[in-house]
Amino acid sequence: MKDRGKKQRDVVSWSGFFWCTLIVVFSCVLFTGFTFSTFHLLFGGNEKFQPVFVFRWQVPSRESISGEAPVTPSISIRETVLLPDQALLFLNYPPSTRLFTKEDLDCVYFSANSSLKQEPLYVDGDDRDSQIVRCPLHPRGFTVSLALKSDGENITAGPTHSWDSLVYEAMIDRDNTTIVFVKGLNLRAEKISNSSKFECVYGWDFTRPRHLLRTNVVSIAQEIVRCKTPLSVLSSPRRMMGNNSVKVSIRVKGRGIFHSIARVGLRSVRPDPPVRKEYEMCVCTMLRNQARFLKEWVMYHAAIGVQRWFIYDNNSDDNIDEVLEWLSNANYNITMHIWPWIKTQEAGFAHCALRARDFCEWVGFIDVDEFLYLPSTLGLHDVLQNQSRYGYVGEMRTSCYSFGPSGLTRVPPQGVTVGYTCRVGVVERHKSIVRPEALNSTLINVVHHFHLRHGFEYVNVDKGVLIINHYKYQVWEVFKEKFYRRVATYVADWQNDQNAGSKDRAPGLGTRAVEPQDWSTRFCEVYDAGLRDEVLRIFAKPESQILPWQGEHEEHEQHLRTRTKGKHKGFFYDYVR
Repeated sequence: MKDRGKKQRDVVSWSGFFWCTLIVVFSCVLFTGFTFSTFHLLFGGNEKFQPVFVFRWQVPSRESISGEAPVTPSISIRETVLLPDQALLFLNYPPSTRLFTKEDLDCVYFSANSSLKQEPLYVDGDDRDSQIVRCPLHPRGFTVSLALKSDGENITAGPTHSWDSLVYEAMIDRDNTTIVFVKGLNLRAEKISNSSKFECVYGWDFTRPRHLLRTNVVSIAQEIVRCKTPLSVLSSPRRMMGNNSVKVSIRVKGRGIFHSIARVGLRSVRPDPPVRKEYEMCVCTMLRNQARFLKEWVMYHAAIGVQRWFIYDNNSDDNIDEVLEWLSNANYNITMHIWPWIKTQEAGFAHCALRARDFCEWVGFIDVDEFLYLPSTLGLHDVLQNQSRYGYVGEMRTSCYSFGPSGLTRVPPQGVTVGYTCRVGVVERHKSIVRPEALNSTLINVVHHFHLRHGFEYVNVDKGVLIINHYKYQVWEVFKEKFYRRVATYVADWQNDQNAGSKDRAPGLGTRAVEPQDWSTRFCEVYDAGLRDEVLRIFAKPESQILPWQGEHEEHEQHLRTRTKGKHKGFFYDYVR
């Protein structure tokens, strides 16, 4: 009887099995519906989700689906961006592969019937996820790629994009929104645009719209778009690093999606602001081929109280990395960021403001030919402390005096602050020192100033307290470089005839880089040796008047002049070594 009872308990009746199965199926359906509704609520009811979208953002496997051993990955060109004067080739490195140098690579140009090779202009970056090879612009009808010099093997190339219609940078802000930098929106300067005409898209392949995740645009102005970041991107940062990270782009409703090379990756700024900033005063600048002036600029500003520098390099080819290494070894706190995008100074300054915000109480936005000068007995710390007492002050606007060639025809060996002592009589423009916490969320700026959040105001600093000496019109061999390319989006190029009366132009110079006969004596209305005397007092050796950026010995100076003459388009001095 006991065994019989046990056997009966081991057998499940058909009706019991039916009801059990029905309950399981119903539970699965209910769970699926709840999961879809949860995603819908988390990501917003107005966003467009496609049923084929994979929410786990799985990166396609590199392994063979037939069960064979994984294919050994090789270096490739992830993407190419064509600028007006050169091509940017972004390399994609597999793990544990050494980074290539300029000496390892050739730029290769293919057409239907022929090919040719040239030396790369430069190789930027020491990170395998962001290294860029810059090649000369390819001839008409040719396609640019790369080849290894060691064996002549061609490197596989990815898609090619035009620089003037491109999403080129992205970073995640403290509030978990994504800041997207776009070229080609052609929006009005200093104006907030209608965000409802745009949307943000995330994914790996923007040619397949069904597989993209779309989110709302929070704000859009000039070249900067603030996007709502999908929770799946925020929750999986470790699986989306480097070359495997999700890309972001902008869709203009009714027109299509911008090409993009901008990868979201890891958070670019700290999620929580520090209680106390590490530095009182920092400086952001964007430069191109200014290495020979960089030591003087950094050393001088360090002497008056600047503590950290954020340098955005805009396609320099004058060995700036060697200068920065020298300065770093001399304990100057400098961070260089590769910023190859042309006509994007406003966007670059916004990008820099976000990066500097967590470290710096105040940030000055000035060029390498601009020097903060304190004519009074007050120091920079005193000026900043005075303004910091007023919680509503978010920006200090400082007037600029523009200096001319001062009778010189060669680059002054003691530097710009000592060599140029004659300027125009009235102030031109202004530059700003801002409190980055006070910036408007749109990050609108027009080179000289930013828009501020509600509750913050700007103040004009008295010229007797703080002024900027702008060595704008230097000797011709230096000044003519400005004709090559202007970095500011909303500043006219001197090579076209638009805005002929703009203060950003050299008066009476025209549109061609041809030296006027009287260039060395122009822009000389007021003799002003105030900063020169201060620099000589602080830096010059009493017995020789040699300044630290000149080098230790005159023989060394002469060696540099001989070595670099003709190498940098007529510049005669190089204070790198």
